[in-house]
Amino acid sequence: MQVKQLERRLGVRLIERVGRRVGPTPAGSDLMAELPHVAAALSNAINAATFHSAGVAGRVRLGTGGTSCLYLLPPALRDLRARFPLLNIIVSTGNTEGYVRRVEDNTLDAAVVTLPVNSRALSVTPILRDDFVAICQRGSIDWPAEVTVATLQSLPLVKFVSEASARGIVDDWLRRGGHASPPVMEFDSVEAIKAMVAAGLGVAILPKMAVTGQGHHPELDLRPLHPPLHRTLALVARNDKPVSKGLRQVIDAVVAAGQAFEVAAVAATSVRPAP
Repeated sequence: MQVKQLERRLGVRLIERVGRRVGPTPAGSDLMAELPHVAAALSNAINAATFHSAGVAGRVRLGTGGTSCLYLLPPALRDLRARFPLLNIIVSTGNTEGYVRRVEDNTLDAAVVTLPVNSRALSVTPILRDDFVAICQRGSIDWPAEVTVATLQSLPLVKFVSEASARGIVDDWLRRGGHASPPVMEFDSVEAIKAMVAAGLGVAILPKMAVTGQGHHPELDLRPLHPPLHRTLALVARNDKPVSKGLRQVIDAVVAAGQAFEVAAVAATSVRPAP
């Protein structure tokens, strides 16, 4: 019956009877010659699909800010690579506004962004609170225990570019304290800001994760701010997006990295004082 259906589908005879013997027609012989290749291709296709159902594989597109990419994600991504070598994680850096749009448009699977995020299309999972600190060249300024807006009033400020979410948070804090002076330099790289401050070209306000732990710089002094300033990082994804095994592993790893960072921040009871 299956052969008859295939013959009708192809429009040719595949089997013929000659006397008492049944054998393939020329078309049937050609088809039989290709069957091993078809079977191998089908087996490969099934194996490829099985990786997605039985294991962790595929592609996950993750967006993040530059600071998080440098100081939060590397250990998590290294662990994911070791545990799931078939999982292809594509990481790109940018700003919160752009990445919210890209997750909404489904050109990213998830993104680490700075709150607030106002989108009914997205699920938002806060992953850590990151305080801001003031930094200066080591030993260059006799700063008090806490830095206020007044402390910074006459000092040259090095800032993020205006598109960065951290820039808006810092500018709002300065504005509330009456500081309206423009920056002497602007960069889209936190490492560039640290290098300029370490060279004595200005002071800056940066997320604490950028200057402690893996971000520690021996030529910088740090001080907490008063009143305190912080940002909350969160992981966003579409509400209606099917969560593959690979995406679930990435989400869990990023959330765990944020929790580990917060535990380490609590353990460090204060910002390291200047000598």
